[in-house]
Amino acid sequence: MQLLYSYQQLFSFSKNIFLKIGCSEANAETAAKVLLSADLRGVDSHGIARLSGYTRLWEVNRINANPNISIVHETPSTATVDGDKGLGLVVAPAAMQIAINKAKNVGTGWVSVKNSNHFGIAGIHAMMALDHDMIGIAMTNASPLVAPTFSVERLLGTNPIAVAIPAGGEAPFVADFATTTAANGKLEILLRKNLDTPSGWVQTKNGEPSNSAAEVRNGGALLPLGGDKEHGSHKGYMLGSIVDIFSAILSGANYGPWVPPFPAYVPMPENMPGEGIGHFFGVMRIDAFRPATDFKEHMDNWIQRFRSAKTITVHQQVIIPGEPETAMENERMINGIPLVGPVVNDLKELGNKFSVAFQ
Repeated sequence: MQLLYSYQQLFSFSKNIFLKIGCSEANAETAAKVLLSADLRGVDSHGIARLSGYTRLWEVNRINANPNISIVHETPSTATVDGDKGLGLVVAPAAMQIAINKAKNVGTGWVSVKNSNHFGIAGIHAMMALDHDMIGIAMTNASPLVAPTFSVERLLGTNPIAVAIPAGGEAPFVADFATTTAANGKLEILLRKNLDTPSGWVQTKNGEPSNSAAEVRNGGALLPLGGDKEHGSHKGYMLGSIVDIFSAILSGANYGPWVPPFPAYVPMPENMPGEGIGHFFGVMRIDAFRPATDFKEHMDNWIQRFRSAKTITVHQQVIIPGEPETAMENERMINGIPLVGPVVNDLKELGNKFSVAFQ
């Protein structure tokens, strides 16, 4: 059973919870907006369902509610940012704004971040560039739940990549995807619904194929994009590795098996080589390459041509990256955001804990 809640209801509740843990008014608003962007865009696994997870990280002193986000190294087009253990929901927009400002000045901006936490969905950060006629790129490393091809060890996270590209009359092109066959959040959703996974998502702790949504909890691993070598999992492994290196080795964050886990009850890895979780952001000013109006006109043409591509059956249509999410956002902003029973119960308990009514 699902219940519908308005965006404003959930925004107000989330903001008040962030205020309760000590966030400033501005940071609480930013965090709530970024968090709920996932629910609006249909990525329910990364939205308000994770709110209690962030508060638990704060309770064990892994999140600083009032971080001093600072640039520790920079050039005209690059920067390394220290997130001071802040909410990734707050650190990431601040770092992306630095990249945008640098792109305004010199054409491109590139920012690597250390000492941060889980930042929600990558797409919302990349999309910050769109209003400036810029292309945005966002990526982050994450808790090690993924086994490289041929391994039984969990050494990588789901390590998403997002790219947002403006268009003219058409909606922007927004690609936002994990470098695994499926994000861990999708396993959580299947577990709540007591459903199995499709083949190629997970393996057992011994490296055998599995369809159990509980496999990762039982010591198994998520699989890189492709599932197995025959279907290109080595390419997914390479993509996840690139994200890890850009986000963490470049910034001084933790990488590979040392990335801090999202669940607060999971012990921190030993001998951690860096600080916190790492992110990487890139921004390119379109008019550094060609007039923005020309580019956006041709993006519209590109989108329209791909959308009209001949399909295998008459009931199918080629999907432009970002279109389903834009449609979902429009629909949910009007009709409400659906929450399943376990999430509603979790939010009610969270509200009771912090004396914030969840209605």
